[in-house]
Amino acid sequence: MSTLSSPRLAHLLESFFRQRLLLQRRASPNTVAAYRDTLRLLVVFTAEEVGRPPCRLDIEDLDRDRVLAFLDHLEKERGNSPRTRNARLAAIRAFYQYISYLDPMLMGSAQRVLAIPNKRVDRPVLGYLRTEELDAVLAAPVRSTVVGRRDYTIILFLAETGARVSEAVAVDAADVRFVRPRHVRLVGKGRRERLLPLDQDLGDALRDLGVERGLAQHDVEPLFVGRRGGRLTRFGVTHLLRRAVGIACATQPQLADRQISPHTLRHTAAMRLLQSGVDLTTIRSWLGHVHVDTTHHYLEIDLEMKRRALATCAPPGSPSMARYDPPDDVLALLDEL
Repeated sequence: MSTLSSPRLAHLLESFFRQRLLLQRRASPNTVAAYRDTLRLLVVFTAEEVGRPPCRLDIEDLDRDRVLAFLDHLEKERGNSPRTRNARLAAIRAFYQYISYLDPMLMGSAQRVLAIPNKRVDRPVLGYLRTEELDAVLAAPVRSTVVGRRDYTIILFLAETGARVSEAVAVDAADVRFVRPRHVRLVGKGRRERLLPLDQDLGDALRDLGVERGLAQHDVEPLFVGRRGGRLTRFGVTHLLRRAVGIACATQPQLADRQISPHTLRHTAAMRLLQSGVDLTTIRSWLGHVHVDTTHHYLEIDLEMKRRALATCAPPGSPSMARYDPPDDVLALLDEL
């Protein structure tokens, strides 16, 4: 961004990233990268629209109409979902909010951009893996190989801790305590830290992974690495999980019709806690949610808990709400169609 030669635009962009994000907000690298990518796309789109190179653009070229056209471009040309479109808009708003404070002369144009509403999105039902599905995915990596042991450990880590994939790949050897009580330190959104306990299997897998790589307990070195020795990326985790799911489809064919991502494993960890009777406040702390309303969404997808609640609330003397079971295999087959 700082390579743009237009004094006004270059100054505003550089000030936003250096002063606002890095110094004032101490934003995480993931946040800075997301804002950088959004504003770069906006600048490139505007340059093509006005027929001038980015170095000759001025802030007035990025007005409300241009931003609206850019948002339409994201959905129609780039195939972005409304949810992604809203995330891009949030980054643009952050930039315009900052420049409205920095230069009062820009207050009017900035307010017009800030008034652009989010697009309403459907909230899909959260997907998660049942026990047998998770077991099949964990069995997929060939643990006799270095890559297979790494894949198994990262999948187990995500499913047991419920960590965001960005939190998992950021774990260093120094963040894991292998003596009792075993735990791992995660750094989540807003640089909020939390400690999560490790069970025997996951603790042993993490310890073995560190020993295999020659890491000492206090080394500030990534625990999960790629083939070239660098820190494993979010895209790398997504790729290895898709590979494991593809293998697991041999025994769990229904997985082929579902979108399984690292975030699915986060939902899986949350559902395991919920179905084990853990209260929502503890689950919120475990997952690193700011608001309990976010955690409350998991209650909406557990049908078995709803059935038990309905049976508990049934009027006195009424038959219990029993789950329908087909009387024979033929009816069961028809019910599945």
